[in-house]
Amino acid sequence: MTFVQVVDCRTRHFDKMNRLMDDWIALTEGKRTATHSVVGRDHSDSDHYIEIIEFPSFEKAMENSNLQETDRVFQEIVSLCEGLPSFTDLDVVRDEQLGKSTVRRFFEEVAVGGDLALVDDLFADGYRDHDIGRAEPIVGHEAMKRNVTDWRDAFDFRFDLHDELAEGDRVAVRWTWHGSHQGDFMGLQPTGQEVRMAGTTVFRLEDGRIAEGWWTYDLLGLLRQLGGVNLQRQVPAEG
Repeated sequence: MTFVQVVDCRTRHFDKMNRLMDDWIALTEGKRTATHSVVGRDHSDSDHYIEIIEFPSFEKAMENSNLQETDRVFQEIVSLCEGLPSFTDLDVVRDEQLGKSTVRRFFEEVAVGGDLALVDDLFADGYRDHDIGRAEPIVGHEAMKRNVTDWRDAFDFRFDLHDELAEGDRVAVRWTWHGSHQGDFMGLQPTGQEVRMAGTTVFRLEDGRIAEGWWTYDLLGLLRQLGGVNLQRQVPAEG
C-alpha cells in the first residue's frame, strides 16, 4: 500500500531549507526509498510550509528515515524552523489521477466503443492531434471524430493499455493495438488480416479536457502486415 508522510513546519529561511533538500537528494542517491516529494507554501501565510512525501509502503518510509543522511539533514532543517515540525502518516486509500481517467475513457469509450458524442466532453475546443501517419495536425472535434471513424471503418480493433504515466498536465500511454482489417485503409482493400502494432501517445490536458495529443506507432509494420509494403532483401549481383 502506498504510504504518504505530511511534514508541517514554519520557517523564515526556506531558501536555506531548499538547499538542504537538494543536499539530501544528492547524498541519498541510490539509497532513498521516497518516490515523490511536493513542497507547498501556505497561500495566506508565507512562513508556513507543508511537504508531502510519497513512499511505496510504510516499511520503505521507515528505511528512508533510518538513513544516516536523512537524520543529519533533518536535524539541520529543524534548526531553521520555528519549533519542531509536525508529522502525519497516511496509508493511501484512494489515488486517482484524473487526467489518466479522462484519457482511459477516450481509448475505451470513444476509440473502441465508438461513442463519438463523448469527444465533445473529453476534448478541449481546438484540440490538436499530431499523428505520425499525417503530415498536418488534426484540429477540432469534428476532425477528430472523422479520424476515429476512419479507423473504426477500416478495422475491428481493441487497445491493450500497458503503462499510463501522469505528470503535471501530461499523460503518457504505452499501448498495443490489435485489429482485424475489415475496410479500406490507406488505399488497401480489406484483407481480413489480423494485425497488431505497438505505440505510445502523450496527451496534454487543459482544464480537465484533452487539449493536444502526439501519436507515435509502427505504421510501417502495420502496412507490412497488410501487404502494403514489400521489403525484399537486396542480394548483390555476382561480378
